[in-house]
Amino acid sequence: MSEFKIGEAAHLLGVSTDTVRRWVDAGRLPAHRTGGGHRLIDGTDLARMAQERAESRDTAGAEGAHSAALSARNRFTGLVTRVLRDGVMAQVEIQAGPHRVVSLISAEAVDDLGLEPGVLAVAVVKATNVVVERPR
Repeated sequence: MSEFKIGEAAHLLGVSTDTVRRWVDAGRLPAHRTGGGHRLIDGTDLARMAQERAESRDTAGAEGAHSAALSARNRFTGLVTRVLRDGVMAQVEIQAGPHRVVSLISAEAVDDLGLEPGVLAVAVVKATNVVVERPR
């Protein structure tokens, strides 16, 4: 069974360590103490919290404000950090919590959407093939 320190959990959830500590103190996220007094969070509890946060974002805020239903479920809300243009195409980078999402779209789409560094945007990922790795 995997266990994570407060800082690791915060990084994986895309929040501050103080936020994770508050969740633990409030009983929202279970944790136990080691013999040395450090708090550890069980991997399954952390996964449950990550899922709850993702589901709540799907029904509220920028991610829930769609005029049409979409089949894509992988949505990353974040800030545009970089836009590189090259003729008719552009590379757009979005920082969504700990995730950096890079997309190649038309320069026309960049203009239509008003994408520039500092703008809130949602990256919607619909993939037919996803590779999953587990760090050692």
